[in-house]
Amino acid sequence: MMTLYENQIIENDLGTFEGFNHKTQEAIYPNVTAQEMIDWDHDRLGEAEFGHSGDVPAIAKILDSNDVLLRDVVALDRLLSELGDDLPVLVKIIYLNQSCGHRLQELDAETIEDSPISIFSDNVSFIDLRRTAAYELFELYYPEEYRVWENSSCGGLIFDVDRFLNSPVFCTEELQLGEDRILIVEPQ
Repeated sequence: MMTLYENQIIENDLGTFEGFNHKTQEAIYPNVTAQEMIDWDHDRLGEAEFGHSGDVPAIAKILDSNDVLLRDVVALDRLLSELGDDLPVLVKIIYLNQSCGHRLQELDAETIEDSPISIFSDNVSFIDLRRTAAYELFELYYPEEYRVWENSSCGGLIFDVDRFLNSPVFCTEELQLGEDRILIVEPQ
């Protein structure tokens, strides 16, 4: 019997998937790749469900389910083939999918590239990330005010990072993927 994704080739490393075979009532061992999951013959080998093993934290966050849908794997692979798999791309996909409600099948390269989301990532604390983001966004969105503040010889001009980022102008979200700390800032 021909399946919807029978000739689908997965081009990107999406990590491995843990599986459970309902026919044998056992875990599928060893973990399978995305390609092996797509190629799983449910009629011959038994109905199975798969969940991401977590070995690639960003992919695990995107495919955050104990029953990963094949259409989501195929859609994610398509997006990564079009855009690459660097961290900013993955974070935008996570944010648009989980915080903004876009389904993976509906996302396209243009939506992701055109999203006004700013991503700040470094191996520092979230406090330091917020500070870096606030100063960079202050300079980006308010260049004249930033120059006045930066060139001021008056010690009384204070820039409050938290008041700036927590203002109604921005929506912020902190995300940790493995060792990576990420701050996402979206203008409202």
